[in-house]
Amino acid sequence: DLDRAAARRVRALLLAGRTGTAELGPAGGLCGQPLTLLVESAAEPPRLLVYGAIDFAAALARIGAFLGHRVTVCDARPVFATPARFPDADEVIVDWPHRHLAAERAAGRLDSRTAVCVLTHDAKFDVPLLELALRLPLGYVGAMGSRRTHTERVRRLRDRGVTDAALARLRSPIGLDLGGATPEETALAIAAEFTAVRHGGSVLPLARRRGPVHRRNRPAGTKVP
Repeated sequence: DLDRAAARRVRALLLAGRTGTAELGPAGGLCGQPLTLLVESAAEPPRLLVYGAIDFAAALARIGAFLGHRVTVCDARPVFATPARFPDADEVIVDWPHRHLAAERAAGRLDSRTAVCVLTHDAKFDVPLLELALRLPLGYVGAMGSRRTHTERVRRLRDRGVTDAALARLRSPIGLDLGGATPEETALAIAAEFTAVRHGGSVLPLARRRGPVHRRNRPAGTKVP
């Protein structure tokens, strides 16, 4: 039990790209003598790429930073993509979204922990971006929009040769059904979904799940492409 608990704590820090301590024993919720593990990670923090400089993007950048992600907001419109509008983002980029994602891939800055959130609501931006994103081994790809928008978007992507297997990876409409409507509540729903996808969570209320609160086995991450 101690080994499994240690592995769980260590893996969580490594996935987050964090160096720190993991407390086990009485303080950590297990019986026995206290044990402190030092975890040193050489990995960068997981990335959150937000495409579309809208109000929802500001809230998503805020919660992404809170969760320890390196947050990038990108939009082709310089009047909207300004650091002043997104103070919680690590970088604000003015570029066409698909061109920015292609450059990040070429630079080797994408991996299986990368979450891509498409909030553009404009086919000329989101279709070429999603066409590329769904062909990359990213951890999460989600797109905002109504079900009608999603249906039209899928039709356009199929016309561009995106397979059904790739389309099955698209989380759209984006986020979990938490019932909220404000930008902050929507950002929480999106963050909850990409967190659950990363860790293999069931998204069920813990009160309805049987067994231990913390899962003993979690899906292994893939290597950086």
